[in-house]
Amino acid sequence: MIRVMLVDDHEMVRMGLAAYLSTEDDIEVVAEASSGEEGVRLATQLSPDVILMDLVMDGIGGIEATRRIRESCPSAKVIVLTSFIDDEKVYPVIEAGAFSYLLKTSRASEIARAIRSAAAGEPILESRVASKIMARFRHGQQASLHEQLTPRELEVLKLIGQGKSNQEIADELIIGIKTVKTHVSNILAKLNVEDRTQAAIYVHTHHLQ
Repeated sequence: MIRVMLVDDHEMVRMGLAAYLSTEDDIEVVAEASSGEEGVRLATQLSPDVILMDLVMDGIGGIEATRRIRESCPSAKVIVLTSFIDDEKVYPVIEAGAFSYLLKTSRASEIARAIRSAAAGEPILESRVASKIMARFRHGQQASLHEQLTPRELEVLKLIGQGKSNQEIADELIIGIKTVKTHVSNILAKLNVEDRTQAAIYVHTHHLQ
């Protein structure tokens, strides 16, 4: 079961999400929080697998809540679920450690798919958000850091860019899962990126596919 927590100050939003997700056999809503502060506290106590995070709330907002949760519960994957797509929201929350970014206009089935993808280590970004991040990355990252990668690491990086999980990469390259994890760690360090989301963005920005 994928253990999910909802953080949103609108009760009807939480109720609607909880009602839909409760119909999914592999997803369990373990907690609901009506504020960022409550979300941080519950995440620390319960260590959910995935957190659906609103951005604009009274008290500490979703950006700061995401940052604190990533510090206290680093294994949790935070999926931003918001109505906002402006630069002042997108970039800071990604930098704070958000794993995926969706809009509240997303279909319920798309949210469930994003939860499953996050649990499997595969980020999903709303297309306009991905475009924003790619444009900013392209502007600020001119050096071809991938030239430092070994041929095998470059193969793994390209597969990350295709959204492949570690197991899928291992199967395709016929190598062990531990070897894949080592390659991924080396790739993130050499590219100076924090996670697979940023590595995938690097692939598309530098046209490595």
